[in-house]
Amino acid sequence: MYTESVLLESRSLRSGMSHRVEILDKVKALALSADGVYATTQDVADYFEVSEQAVHNLLSRHREELKSNGLRVLQGAELQKFETLKLSVSIEGGQSYPQMRRRLAVYTRRTILNVAMLLRDSEIARRVRAYLLDVEESARNSEAAPAPSAGYAALDRRVTKVESAVSHIGSVLQELGPVIGRMSVRLERMDRRLEDMDRRLVNTERVVGAMSQRLARCGQSCTRCEG
Repeated sequence: MYTESVLLESRSLRSGMSHRVEILDKVKALALSADGVYATTQDVADYFEVSEQAVHNLLSRHREELKSNGLRVLQGAELQKFETLKLSVSIEGGQSYPQMRRRLAVYTRRTILNVAMLLRDSEIARRVRAYLLDVEESARNSEAAPAPSAGYAALDRRVTKVESAVSHIGSVLQELGPVIGRMSVRLERMDRRLEDMDRRLVNTERVVGAMSQRLARCGQSCTRCEG
């Protein structure tokens, strides 16, 4: 069975589960905007009971993945149509006029499910992930053929362990990065010191060699004098 940590780290696993949008309504009622198709960033934040900034931060980190699952940025005529529809609903509901803007990010159900598989600090998102993993596990068990089921289950467990190990290794490497950087700096300093010591030793050897030669000449001169 897949674990929540693997789901948070594996984009391929999230992609394989992104079609199970019905789970969103099973965990909590999802209120879409006036068109019944898209939700705004504020709608998504309200669903997951987090701040709008938390959703913006997630969007900035995973924009490409969210776009592949239906995230759109409305502007121009599309945005005007969306805002006009929202304006008419707001007036009918006795609410204030929504603020007009130049661009607006909107999320489909598939995008919102993708957010649930990425958002860590939300109890609603955790419940969606737990429900999603349970449903996915049940579907795999029911669809598995009797003959190869044992082999598939064993392979599935091995793949899960590998993904979990890769995820763990990734986090460990992130923690080791600064330490390795500091060690590299220290090693470079040691290399420079050793090079400096080598130069000093070479100079010392030259001085000692010169002194040896002078002593040898002095010895020869003394021998001639004695003779």
